[in-house]
Amino acid sequence: MKNVKIVLLLAMVAALGLSVIGCKKKSAGDGELRVLNYYDMTSANIVQEEPEIWAPFLKANPDVKIVREDLFNDPFHNKVEAYAAAGQTPDVVYAWPSGRSTSLHTQHLLKDLAPLVQKDGLQATYSKTALDPAGQGANYIAMLPRAVTQTHAFFVNNEVLKAAGLTPAKTYAELKAQVPVLKAKGYETVIMPNQDTWVMQSCLFSAIAGRFGGAGWEQKILSGQGKFTDKDFVDALTFIKTLYDDGVIAKSSVTLGYGEGPGQFATNKGAYYIDGDWRIGAFITDSSTGQALISPDRQPNFQVTVFPDIEGARLNKSTSGILGTGWGISAAIPAGSAKEDAAWRLVKWLSGKEVQTFLLKTGGISTPTRTDIDTSALPLEPLQIAGTNLGKEYSTTTVVIDGVFAGPVYEPINDGLQAIGMGTQTPQQVAANAQRAFDAWKADQK
Repeated sequence: MKNVKIVLLLAMVAALGLSVIGCKKKSAGDGELRVLNYYDMTSANIVQEEPEIWAPFLKANPDVKIVREDLFNDPFHNKVEAYAAAGQTPDVVYAWPSGRSTSLHTQHLLKDLAPLVQKDGLQATYSKTALDPAGQGANYIAMLPRAVTQTHAFFVNNEVLKAAGLTPAKTYAELKAQVPVLKAKGYETVIMPNQDTWVMQSCLFSAIAGRFGGAGWEQKILSGQGKFTDKDFVDALTFIKTLYDDGVIAKSSVTLGYGEGPGQFATNKGAYYIDGDWRIGAFITDSSTGQALISPDRQPNFQVTVFPDIEGARLNKSTSGILGTGWGISAAIPAGSAKEDAAWRLVKWLSGKEVQTFLLKTGGISTPTRTDIDTSALPLEPLQIAGTNLGKEYSTTTVVIDGVFAGPVYEPINDGLQAIGMGTQTPQQVAANAQRAFDAWKADQK
């Protein structure tokens, strides 16, 4: 009898052990999500992300555990590349539709979300642009974008202009003429933080390339009917040199860090500021502190528009634009699995109505991809309203270079734009380097 009890006890222990092991395996494999998050500490209201975005999701989804990695700017992009090279893409990733997320797209490291979008009927609540596969580097819906982004915005400080006896420049000739007047008063003309090489390309040069090349200029190069060494592109590069030579943008801008620009503009160090539309979020009130770089009562003194008309350009009153950022799911997660379900719930939330509304109110985005948000009903500050009206300031949108060309092609352009500012390369040399990079990249595609 004693031996029978021992056998039964051992059998119970074994069964319990198998049950515990099975639960651990399911919990670790299905309920835990590794998330790579883009976290911009310079944006007002960034600390509200935790209570307004992450905490509500976890409360509504107690079966999900999130292991989150927060990074910003180049450290973020470098980590993405490291994960891609190691084949260890996090379960849920903050991503661009192309450009800086090229590896995620071209290596098909993100899942095609179209079946999940269709299953949940999201076509009814997202703009057609947001769900157009042609707008993403993977040529499928690799990430669910939560905004349409104008990567070039021209901020105007009328306090500075008024102090110098000036009004906003409508043409480049007027802008150039303001340089000595502003300098005499101790002001910069245009503040632009160009230490990070992507900034000039994304936030100004892409728009300038469109001004000189016209809409669709990139297709000529991609199809082999044009080259980076053609006159239009060289003229666009030469115009960047002109900006530095004329003192419109100081050569010292190549040493100004990206996080330093908003503070300088807000404290009236210059008359104009160039960045993307997302930078509005750096100026508005931070709800956690009640402070703003530009207080709401000052904000009517500022405008958000596009670069003045350039004499001799093919196109004016234009900007550069692209689908905004969003969230994707690792392609390594099995379709139909519990982990895919958890990841999709998170992506829908992070790019959904509630989060897009929060981002609109806090300056994180200006143009949402959700069609069921009434922006006029939101308590927006004057600069935010100016951001939502930016589309009325231009008539044409041209491409962002790092959105249509692969990294090996746009990186020499990024580096070359900084070299032009430092005077170490000519526009012709930068154009030749870009064409060589494009030819090499195209040869690798065969």
